[in-house]
Amino acid sequence: MMKLHYLIYADISMRFFVAAILITTLLTGCSTLKTNHESSQDATTSIRVATYNIKHGRGMDGTIDLERTASTLETLDADIIALQEVDDQASRSGKVDQASWLAEQLGMHAAYGSFMDFQGGRYGLAILSRQPVESHEVWRLPNGNEPRVALAARIPTESGKPITAIAVHFDWVEDDGYRFEQARETIRRIEAIKTPWILFGDFNDTPGSRTIDAFEQIGRNAAKPADAAATFPADQPTIEIDYIITGPPDDWMPVSATVVAESMTSDHRPVMAELVLIRD
Repeated sequence: MMKLHYLIYADISMRFFVAAILITTLLTGCSTLKTNHESSQDATTSIRVATYNIKHGRGMDGTIDLERTASTLETLDADIIALQEVDDQASRSGKVDQASWLAEQLGMHAAYGSFMDFQGGRYGLAILSRQPVESHEVWRLPNGNEPRVALAARIPTESGKPITAIAVHFDWVEDDGYRFEQARETIRRIEAIKTPWILFGDFNDTPGSRTIDAFEQIGRNAAKPADAAATFPADQPTIEIDYIITGPPDDWMPVSATVVAESMTSDHRPVMAELVLIRD
């Protein structure tokens, strides 16, 4: 009987010993995975960006409804958003500072760049950012059918590495002469930037055009699925004219780009991209 008790006791002790080893191994493994994961996060920064031509809040139903615009932007859940056709105190849209109003609704920060005075106010571009905008510049571009600018905002990332977000809305006429000159001036200004950059907006040109080709020579186009790349018109999109381009190419890894299936809020559909900023 004593021998039997001894064997049972020895068996139980051995099982506890093996279990302890297994638990220690698992905990060590989990700790190693967590450390490697954290190291990976420290090496890169993920950023979600979007671009949207909001047509001063006027939807496909002809109604100006900035609350609807804010709701659509909220669903994007983006860190940085480029907006085109943004009014500031213009009478057609109720004398509202649209960029500031949208930023307040979304809990973001806003920078604004005016194309021109319009209906007692201004008309232009905006950038919304979760992080405070450190500084911004308005780059005057060659005039086309209307005056045009690019809006460049320096924005810190959570990793501490700043980036420059550049919103554009190029000339819309069929002849691409004005548009290409605006692109060339934008490229000239980009080449002087010392930070990683994101160029996004309404380019009013299609893939394979000399305007888009010029930007793809200095940056990386966040390519959308080929069968779902069209962005205009919103109700039945047939052409791709809205883009997100990053540079320098070695500083970024586009993970995905998507045209959001929103057909009422504006005459364009929003474009969204998941990007990874690779730290030095």
